[in-house]
Amino acid sequence: MNHLLSNPAFKMACDQFDAVANFLNIPEALRERTKQPKRMVTVSLPIRLDSGEVKVFAGHRVQHHLTLGPTKGGLRYHPAVELGEVAALAMWMSWKCALADLPYGGAKGGVAIDPKQHSQAELERLTRRYTSEMIPFIGPQTDVMAPDMGTNEQTMAWMMDTYSYQIGHAVPSIVTGKPVSIGGSLGRKEATGRGVAFLADRAIDLLKLPDDSRVIVQGFGNVGSYAALGLAKYGARVCGISDVGGGVYNPKGLDLHALQAHVERTGGVSGFDGGDRISNEEMLVQPCEVLIPAAMDQVITARNAGKIQCRILAEAANGPTTVEADAILRQRPEIFVIPDILCNSGGVIVSYFEWVQDLQSFFWAETEIFDKLYRILDRTMDTVLKESRKHNIDHRTAALSLGIQKVVNGKAIRGLFP
Repeated sequence: MNHLLSNPAFKMACDQFDAVANFLNIPEALRERTKQPKRMVTVSLPIRLDSGEVKVFAGHRVQHHLTLGPTKGGLRYHPAVELGEVAALAMWMSWKCALADLPYGGAKGGVAIDPKQHSQAELERLTRRYTSEMIPFIGPQTDVMAPDMGTNEQTMAWMMDTYSYQIGHAVPSIVTGKPVSIGGSLGRKEATGRGVAFLADRAIDLLKLPDDSRVIVQGFGNVGSYAALGLAKYGARVCGISDVGGGVYNPKGLDLHALQAHVERTGGVSGFDGGDRISNEEMLVQPCEVLIPAAMDQVITARNAGKIQCRILAEAANGPTTVEADAILRQRPEIFVIPDILCNSGGVIVSYFEWVQDLQSFFWAETEIFDKLYRILDRTMDTVLKESRKHNIDHRTAALSLGIQKVVNGKAIRGLFP
């Protein structure tokens, strides 16, 4: 595992675990078993491009632990994907699932590819090849995939079809986040973003901030867009939005529907004339009540953690705050942090609902799904805040402690084979 530590995300995940393990006094015999991934698979994916050329891509899947049930986690297509990053995301997913009391271990997959540079036909061939290579290691009771950065419900449909073809009958429970017409769940696409909005609104109420609190969202993909729209419906004023190409800021509030239309037409936020154009880095330090990093990891760093001007930091991305930045935020008690493993857990919770519906062949109404989601998020946030107050610890340490302790307890009770 030491070779993975060269990846900043994996080192960050391990540093977080080690600090919490010390706080919980986890026995040495259980520490490495809990931290180290159960299984790491890397495969070569040769595909024929539309031009006739054959190109080979690298695909990964990391299953962190199977102590509490099958592993669960997304599949991302991004040129920067590497094994260490995938392992870090799998570890965070383990704590996220345990914190929400879901019967899963964490997993994550990825292919080092820029999907924007490839046709739909090329992406289909890649997805089907990746799925076929992973068939010995996946299954509804082994490992269940979901969409992530650069993938979507169409990707999941191809995965389900490829797996089902090999098994000999339709197996909708092999993936979540697929189209509703083939066993997907209502509400899954918007679940992560709406969960972020729900928890941020709950924090606004707890801190007695104004109903029209200013919101800034870094990242306007699936999660960021639904988080922004959700908070706007709650009455908040979304003042800043950015994506990889830059951002737009207007302290009076942005017209989100006009911005969405612009993004659909042009492919990005850049060029929208509803406010001032600023960079991603500048966006993070603008004054606001709610700051939502919803893009890449490690964007809140030692360099800018002392400059952010929010009251609530709602971490919609995975691992957006570095360990060094966390130390600075702990010295700023005016900032209410909703840690990533709580804040963005809406997606995996509704993925769990989808998996259950597929296994039972019995589907629920959208109102029932979001009612169940909000109850789980509300309960989990209460548990984290109580743990924080009880031990006088920050919210991240409280959330990680609860998640890690559940996995440790499961491993201790099940024992060690042979």
